Amino acid sequence: MAAFASLSDRLTATFRNLRTKGKLTPADVDGTVREIRRALLDADVALEVVKQFTGTVRERALGDEVNKALNPAQQVVQIVNEELIGVLGGQQRRLEFAKQPPTVIMLAGLQGAGKTTLAGKLAKHLKKEGHTPLLVASDLQRPNAVTQLQVVGEQAGVPVWAPEPGNGVGDPVRVARDGVAEAKRKQFDTVIVDTAGRLGIDAELMKQASDIRKAVDPDEVLFVIDAMIGQDAVTTARAFQEGVDFTGVVLSKLDGDARGGAALSVASVTGRPIMFASTGENLDDFEPFYPDRMASRILDLGDILSLIEQAQEAFDEEEARKVAEKFATDSFTLDDFLKQMQQLKNMGSIKGMLSMLPGARGMREQLDNFDEKEITRTEAIIQSMTLQERHQPKLLNGSRRLRIAKGSGTTVTEVNSLMQRFEQASKMMKTVAKGGMPQVPGMGPVPGMGGGRASAKKAAQAKKKGGSKSGNPAKRAAENRAISEGKPLGGSNAGGSGFGLGSGAASGSGQPSEEELAALGKFLNR
Repeated sequence: MAAFASLSDRLTATFRNLRTKGKLTPADVDGTVREIRRALLDADVALEVVKQFTGTVRERALGDEVNKALNPAQQVVQIVNEELIGVLGGQQRRLEFAKQPPTVIMLAGLQGAGKTTLAGKLAKHLKKEGHTPLLVASDLQRPNAVTQLQVVGEQAGVPVWAPEPGNGVGDPVRVARDGVAEAKRKQFDTVIVDTAGRLGIDAELMKQASDIRKAVDPDEVLFVIDAMIGQDAVTTARAFQEGVDFTGVVLSKLDGDARGGAALSVASVTGRPIMFASTGENLDDFEPFYPDRMASRILDLGDILSLIEQAQEAFDEEEARKVAEKFATDSFTLDDFLKQMQQLKNMGSIKGMLSMLPGARGMREQLDNFDEKEITRTEAIIQSMTLQERHQPKLLNGSRRLRIAKGSGTTVTEVNSLMQRFEQASKMMKTVAKGGMPQVPGMGPVPGMGGGRASAKKAAQAKKKGGSKSGNPAKRAAENRAISEGKPLGGSNAGGSGFGLGSGAASGSGQPSEEELAALGKFLNR
């Protein structure tokens, strides 16, 4: 996530330096803890949280669990991961629903924290889970707040209770109370009350929020806080806890470029769990907050569970089975390819998904340069084809490709590139469907997957031409020996071995032959 990018980079760089050490001295531990402290402070984490966190990490890192570990550096990463999970709240907590509906959820927070948009995101999330939410417009102070909630509610497909126009007109306490009554009358099982905020903490804001709380007796009070707020996060959270109190925290704008220290401070300081996180502008950019998964993302260990959950939501199992059958029978068409692309889009941001992979920080430049619109352009190209062309790509001659390029607003080069990628993907998936191992560009043949036949054929061709023509002297010597013995090139190890050494290095002794060494020496002494 963007809010933790700088912190993640600093921490992973610190641990990278540790991995070069076989044993950690107290000086190594102190240096590592010092770097962690600097990284956390630079990320705007509250000083009291930093002191407690680094103190615990240092104590554990100097203990027996690291001294006796086979891999001390890895053990330190594990300690930091566990302590980070603790700072973020430990266990994930879900919403607690009332035994007698409706469940009332009140949102509180400063103006600009994103409460109104978040109300729509939460409503859509609950609707997906089978609930029937009602949005209540109790923010009657901010200009056009009621109108904004109505627009968001329409986008989420959720009704909005808004009897007052807002813009300073109406009683927010009465609107909230009547909204809950309306939900009971029309049998909505959840009510989300959007309340007013201020630019800063003041007595009027706290009194109004407190009065609404007393009027509706909510089951959950969610404190919405901007992840980009920095050091003010702790002060604001404590003020709301004393004035209104809340049962959980929601982090908004986690996709922002700020340093994200609020997330690492609020749960620890208030003792209230972070329950949800808003990760983008779209209503679907909203997810339950898992402390363990977030800690893994910060430490660049990946978040495979969230990635799997997103895939399960977006992909249709029956459709996936049909596609697998088409691959096996070589009947996969551009129409099927288009459907797969559209399902991929339903999963959300491609960059977001790639960032959940372990080691994603190492691909920062590639991720930053990744163009999300590439999928849209691909869709446009395929949709500019006729149904016949999608099912029979061989029909695509030069004039047809020119027509498709003009129709999709792309170039003929882009159309050609798509067709090449489609052909490669089809071949690879057909191989996989038949139980084989695909030839991945940039990699040699995989042992046991047909490499032997290919190397035997290569040996026969080399013998016919009068020996190996390899530019690597050691490899040339090994191949010539294999040819003279009638063996396939590379021996049983079709994938080859490291540093260009052939079967001699890959076999029994693990040492290159005298012939190979002589050839290598001759090459080096030129």
